[in-house]
Amino acid sequence: MSASSWPSSPLDAAERAFDLLVQPPSHVGFDGRGFTGLPDAIVLLDDLRALLLSSATPAEVRDAVWRELVVRARRDGPAWVVAAVGTAMPRLRRVAGMLAAGWRGDTDDLDSELLVGFVARLKTIDLDVPRVCGRLVDAGLRAARKARDADSDAQLIHTDATGPIAPIQPWDHPDLVLARAVAAGVVDADEANLIAATRMETATVAQAAKKLGIAPSTASAWRARAERRLAEAISEGELAFIPLRPRVSGRAVGRLLGADRGAGALLATQQRAFGGKTSDREAAGVGAPGIGAAPA
Repeated sequence: MSASSWPSSPLDAAERAFDLLVQPPSHVGFDGRGFTGLPDAIVLLDDLRALLLSSATPAEVRDAVWRELVVRARRDGPAWVVAAVGTAMPRLRRVAGMLAAGWRGDTDDLDSELLVGFVARLKTIDLDVPRVCGRLVDAGLRAARKARDADSDAQLIHTDATGPIAPIQPWDHPDLVLARAVAAGVVDADEANLIAATRMETATVAQAAKKLGIAPSTASAWRARAERRLAEAISEGELAFIPLRPRVSGRAVGRLLGADRGAGALLATQQRAFGGKTSDREAAGVGAPGIGAAPA
């Protein structure tokens, strides 16, 4: 591949590098043997990504796979760093979209920091905690927010306090909090709809469970777990990212990747981040039909 054809966008370049891993002659794959819910075979990385994005894949399986991806990235070097980034790319792109809202500068700058934060966190993340991928994406989000906050024209809500921040006008509606929680991957769309229907609307747990096709006891337990995650995310400030106003001016903070760079530059940059800076902080959501209150 010529240097001129290599994408100038950091996220596009990372996606291109990921594509190269799954194409001949590389065919880099993940050994699914021993992982419940995965094929008992070598799984190509793009197929693995699709499995991890599927709502049918339990969270426990996702975490188990992500723990192995982190171990491989730490142990086996740049190819598996690219594999981890590419596997998380749908979530990274969602976060990039959040960061770009109201931003009139070069989004490549934010995307670069997003990648650096994600890759740096691969080295330090605690593999005993849940939501491994989410926490990695959070790290990228925090790094990109830090870069954006550094510019005096970027007016963002942020806090160094341990508790939740007070909302600003217009006051956040609970629906918006749930929407941000879905975008951050704290809860999925089904869980958000279940909470909204039974806590903010008039549906009973039994009605919501019927809509979802599950037992009321399952719906109740599901809601309780989701609400615990939601409360933790709010208390830790994970849902506090809100742009106050559009950016009116800006300055470039440098690009992680340029149009004249290729896969080697990407890997070199990832190795720099992998060996150095640390961060901390998630994204994703899947569509689901709403849960409405049925007549009693």
